[in-house]
Amino acid sequence: MNASPILLQKKYSRIIVLFAEQANISLREALDFFYRSLVYDMMKNGIADYHCMSDSYLSEDLAEEYKAKHIQDGAIIHKRGTFYDLS
Repeated sequence: MNASPILLQKKYSRIIVLFAEQANISLREALDFFYRSLVYDMMKNGIADYHCMSDSYLSEDLAEEYKAKHIQDGAIIHKRGTFYDLS
């Protein structure tokens, strides 16, 4: 099923804001990561009606993808004074 492009754009923006807050990163970083993510690709292409999931579910899924891409061998990342042990 394909969603309205306008509704998808609004959903994207809500997810990006939630993700930026969860990951403690700037909106610009969140936007950049979102448009290169598997979450975006699945929503854009209507795979498994992924775009029908709640904003919070999708932002959490995006955060998990972010962690997976930014962690190597249990590394600790630093963003804006907060340390995360994401291993």
